[in-house]
Amino acid sequence: MNDATLPRAVPAHVPICQFPESAGELVVGGTPLSRLAARVGHTPFYAYDRGLLAQRVEELRATLPQAIKLHYAMKANPMPALVGCMVALVDGIDVASAGELKVALDAGADPLEISFAGPGKRPSELRQAVAAGVLVNVESFREVQLLGGIAAELGLPARVAVRVNPDFELKGSGMKMGGGAKQFGVDVEQVPALLAAIVEAGLGFEGFHLFAGSQNLRAEAICEAQSKSYELALRLAAGAPAPVRFLNLGGGFGIPYFPGEQPLDVAPIGEHLGALVERAGRELPEASLVVELGRYLVGEAGIYVTRIVDRKVSRGQVFLVTDGGLNHHLSASGNFGQVIRKNYPVTIGNRCGPGPREVASVVGPLCTPLDLLADRMELPVAEVGDLVVVFQSGAYGASASPQAFLGHPPCTEVLV
Repeated sequence: MNDATLPRAVPAHVPICQFPESAGELVVGGTPLSRLAARVGHTPFYAYDRGLLAQRVEELRATLPQAIKLHYAMKANPMPALVGCMVALVDGIDVASAGELKVALDAGADPLEISFAGPGKRPSELRQAVAAGVLVNVESFREVQLLGGIAAELGLPARVAVRVNPDFELKGSGMKMGGGAKQFGVDVEQVPALLAAIVEAGLGFEGFHLFAGSQNLRAEAICEAQSKSYELALRLAAGAPAPVRFLNLGGGFGIPYFPGEQPLDVAPIGEHLGALVERAGRELPEASLVVELGRYLVGEAGIYVTRIVDRKVSRGQVFLVTDGGLNHHLSASGNFGQVIRKNYPVTIGNRCGPGPREVASVVGPLCTPLDLLADRMELPVAEVGDLVVVFQSGAYGASASPQAFLGHPPCTEVLV
């Protein structure tokens, strides 16, 4: 089958141009893909390009107001080496468990710039947070009561911010984290009573955390959510027991994964945040405004690499069978929140450039039809031994996947 007669089974993705090509191969962190695979020693693996991580932060800082603090939400990718890289680039780290807290502290993050969120913090985790001196985003009356006892027992102050479940959502977000009935935070109408409980427990109130949603590609929706979050925090601050010093406006910045999606234009967001910073200087003069980002900072800097172990043709359809699949990359398989399965951008990493192409499906080695990394995509013609690359894989990859499923080996992660 030649290019002229190639069936167009699926629409095209936005061009992936952050990784260069050389001599027909993808280059990651300055290393050709086949050489990187030899260096890692086996497939499958994830590779994260530290240069791209730094570039994304640099570009974002050039767009956002200087006064905005940039926090990395490490749930997006908690690989220790990557977290260590991010600690040197951003202003703070947001964690969602005591395990993540340990990684952040080991990486050298300043405890004063670590915040801890999550709807079900265990007493032992709250104790660790108080001992470390990090900011706890309290999400229930239970946590306030526990923190009061822990602080008294340890003889240490408990720093807290209130995670508010707002009465609005981030329109067009992939995952809605606020608005309506949610397990996250405290409903806004209950916040005054929670603030009173914080005073009674003797906790150190520092501010508010609002996170309306994630994975949004519409600047106007993000700006609207930021405006509503700021107005809500300003209203709540009137009843706060101390001046607001910390105001986390959340994130929501998305990256393009699927056909038809376009990159987020951050310029309007930067302008909008500039206006909020100016207001905060008058209305909340002691507050640091924080933007919390995970996927947007690391998602496009990573790839997943798996090797073709078999090539099969079933009733005219080509299947490229690889040594890794949904057990390592649940998101790319469509089983991590997608309602209708869509393809991530995929290529054959050692067959870049001109050459014959075909429509093929990339499947993993697992005994389930859900193990599908690419469904009828136009790809370079590939053979056993070639390297399949899944782009946009720097966030919610290895740590968000069931690596023990069916007993296949785990994947490796490298920072290059």
